[in-house]
Amino acid sequence: MVAPSETHIHSPVVYPERDGQPMADNTQQFRWITVIHFNIEWQFANDPNVFVASDLLWYPVEGQPKIRQAPDVMVAFGRPKGDRGSYLQWQEENIAPQVVFEIRSPGNRQKEMDKKLLFYDRYGVEEYYLYDPDRHDLSGWLRREGRLEAIDNIETWVSPRLQIRFEWTETELKLDRANGEPFSSYAEVQAQLDRTRQALESERQRAESERQRAESERQRADRLAERLRQMGIDPEELE
Repeated sequence: MVAPSETHIHSPVVYPERDGQPMADNTQQFRWITVIHFNIEWQFANDPNVFVASDLLWYPVEGQPKIRQAPDVMVAFGRPKGDRGSYLQWQEENIAPQVVFEIRSPGNRQKEMDKKLLFYDRYGVEEYYLYDPDRHDLSGWLRREGRLEAIDNIETWVSPRLQIRFEWTETELKLDRANGEPFSSYAEVQAQLDRTRQALESERQRAESERQRAESERQRADRLAERLRQMGIDPEELE
């Protein structure tokens, strides 16, 4: 008797949304990641087709879940804003993130960073920026003729895609948005908002005081006019 043929059911490919690694190893790395992420988001807040993400797994090849990377910050032009569990490139019109940032931590080994550079080079990143806040070391790569090449004069570099300016000196790294405003932390933005609200409240109180003073003056004038009428004098004849 011939055994019936077995039906083979192919399990769907699973693309994990977590890699088990922390977003940051320390407060300094976390601060740089969030500052870069949110300032780029603020810059492109009115453009619905610029997607910015941090620590999001990017899968460039369908059916290959082991080929992946989670940039500290990545920017994809031509992709709509919105929540994602991961960035599945074949579901994103096959658009690779054009710009990525990595903030190096003490736990990152050079071999790991070399692999990231090779990954970004292979899978189409146009601009790659690597900053080591502990060593205060900034590096960048720009795609030229199909491959990522090191940026020589990054001390005063302007990103072709983002239009943000890098100002690197021996003591600090400053980033400016396209409008010239410096990158700010959430705390700095909140403090500025608080100052703005306080100024608006002061202006509102000043305007209210001025309104009350004008109302008092009007009432005083009305009382004086009424008193003159009681004395048989037409106030309008005195004008």
